[in-house]
Amino acid sequence: MTATSAAPSHRVSYFQRFGLDEALLRRVLSAALSQGGDHADVFVQHASSTSLSLEDGEVNRAYAGVGVGAGVRVVHDDQTGYAYTEDLSEPALLEAARTAATIASGPARPGPTAVRVAPLRTDLYGAGRPWNEVHTPEKLPLLERLNAAAHARDPRIQKVRVHFSDSDSHVLIARSDGLFVEDHQPMTSLSLSCVAEVDGRRESNGYNVAGREDIGYYTPERLERVVHEAIARTMILFEAVESPVGEMPVVLAAGSSGILLHEAIGHGMEADFNRKGTSIYADRIGKSIAQPFVNIVDDGTVRGARGALHYDDEGNPAERTLLVEGGVLATYLHDTISARHYGVKPTGNGRRESYAHAPMPRMRSTYMLPGPHDPQEIIASVKRGIYCANFANGQVNIGAGDFTFYVKNGYLIEDGKLTRPIKDVNIIGNGPRVLEQVDMLGSDLVIDEGGWTCGKNGQGVAVSQGQPTCRVASITVGGRGAPLAPPSGATGAR
Repeated sequence: MTATSAAPSHRVSYFQRFGLDEALLRRVLSAALSQGGDHADVFVQHASSTSLSLEDGEVNRAYAGVGVGAGVRVVHDDQTGYAYTEDLSEPALLEAARTAATIASGPARPGPTAVRVAPLRTDLYGAGRPWNEVHTPEKLPLLERLNAAAHARDPRIQKVRVHFSDSDSHVLIARSDGLFVEDHQPMTSLSLSCVAEVDGRRESNGYNVAGREDIGYYTPERLERVVHEAIARTMILFEAVESPVGEMPVVLAAGSSGILLHEAIGHGMEADFNRKGTSIYADRIGKSIAQPFVNIVDDGTVRGARGALHYDDEGNPAERTLLVEGGVLATYLHDTISARHYGVKPTGNGRRESYAHAPMPRMRSTYMLPGPHDPQEIIASVKRGIYCANFANGQVNIGAGDFTFYVKNGYLIEDGKLTRPIKDVNIIGNGPRVLEQVDMLGSDLVIDEGGWTCGKNGQGVAVSQGQPTCRVASITVGGRGAPLAPPSGATGAR
């Protein structure tokens, strides 16, 4: 739909240019409730994005996209009716509303008679220059600079690939209770991967950063870190040895090892799985699930983080939610439907990939709070085991919590010290059991700056995660190495 030049209103500012105003949205909500229903909302989105890839010194891929549309949801008991349209005209919106309304069958309910507008926020992101005002000639030097720096840093680097992306998403949520919410959500990511060759052998690795930031995010210090980490993580692979396998203590490094927390534990705390009884945590509220020093947070308020949100995709404030407090499961991650089921307030976790999808409980930035132990003390406590530095993709059975994760980089721990690097290791376990086995937790929380995307029910959303250094007393390590043999006279980890 072509934007118009209509003047902004205080009720619907950004989307006034598409012909949307308060009166039209109220008519759409009334149509959505025309067959009853307990709640209705309209989610409108206008998003633009670009991406650039440089390989072998040349830009070999460029993309720009624009999308606009609206989704209408009607909730009746625990059922959801949903329809979306890429046409923001009144007839198309009303048709979507009437389609979603068929989930209910009862007397019509009125739409909102009064509207209250949530404050437009810029405290977590969005105060800088919009990405749609930053043109390609300003972005290309970033890619060229990283490419040149990587090749200059080490002559063994044979191939460099740099990928850059940015997006601006404007959203509007209009609810049948009269709440209107607007938000401008920027996003950017930059990755560098390289291939090195030594004596005919090749290894590859990389590093990436991402956040809800503007062009100012790419400081000289951040760009230098991307180059340094990508090359260091690649070159260490030439020194790596096979890891021992079997049950052993594992130390998870601060930062990206939060992926294990996110996948193996976090998903099990999303309320829809618990409401349906498919999560292992479905009957654990108020019960101890970890050591007393373990506290787990899902946080929408980490400034600039990829998982930051002013409001969730249902219009609720994206607050900081303490899931596990003092080792006790305190609450789940709630959207509006699950919160009503449990008789609690939504936690701001109702999220969706786009206007084409209905919201559901999803994580934002999930991490453990710092613990009481010094990170070096944790490593020193392990006689023989491994240290996991960087994780790649894994597979998780959310209901039971069983998982397997691939460790790209790590180290052997021998006599309380990090010794030889290891690679290509699988960590296999059960999330709730691993949480119970966390017996030391460091004071060095790091929120990873990588570009993580969480998948669930066919939808992908941007997330962040983090963790302090922590020790898991026993977990299964898989690979091609020999079983770990205990040292003479030893009984295991200290």
